[in-house]
Amino acid sequence: MNDFNARIIKEFRANEGVVGGPFEGATLLLLHTTGAKSGKERVNPLMYFKEGDRYVIIASKAGADSHPDWYYNVKANPDVSIEVGTEQLDAQASIAPEPDRTQLYEKMESISSAFTEYKNKASRVIPVVTLTPTSS
Repeated sequence: MNDFNARIIKEFRANEGVVGGPFEGATLLLLHTTGAKSGKERVNPLMYFKEGDRYVIIASKAGADSHPDWYYNVKANPDVSIEVGTEQLDAQASIAPEPDRTQLYEKMESISSAFTEYKNKASRVIPVVTLTPTSS
């Protein structure tokens, strides 16, 4: 997965936030987190949509039965930064509570049917994370 993510990140940065392949046409951002255990910076490409001033991302891990590592990072260290297109923003990450989580997840499902597949595959409730910019 690290090589796959590294290729997506490189393509994202080379093309001002636009990538092809399995993410062609999707809105992607790069999430910068601080490792919950390591304290090291981690970068993950993620699909998102905007809801007001918030960026909404889903901790789906493609429907795996465990949460992605970045989810634990934002829980431990909610001060993050994001790259959207050519812009870099500091943001505060929050885990969406119910019923907001379900409403936001359903909106992502309406954007990409893959999230319906992930929900049906997972044996867990998939968290939704909101990113509220703290700088511009």
